[in-house]
Amino acid sequence: MSKRNNDILKFSEALSEFVSDHKLDEGLDKVKIYDAWKTEMGSGVNNYTTAIEFKRGTLYVQLSSSVLREELSYGKEKIITMLNGAIGKPIISKLVLR
Repeated sequence: MSKRNNDILKFSEALSEFVSDHKLDEGLDKVKIYDAWKTEMGSGVNNYTTAIEFKRGTLYVQLSSSVLREELSYGKEKIITMLNGAIGKPIISKLVLR
């Protein structure tokens, strides 16, 4: 934890300092990825999504429909670009559909 100082900080600056001091970036990124998948892919895809996992730049998405998995596999690069845009930084480098 950082030392206290008497400087006046904006709340957003204090919050980002807290997140970086406690190494919470990775966990918050996972939450952002999950939310981005839900909002960007829509309810049709979400109904068939059974699990989402993010490890070392790779997003693993488990789908219950093989037909949907095949359809989404054609647009992996577009999905990665769309999700990274929604998150606000290029975190996802690879998408694996299971």
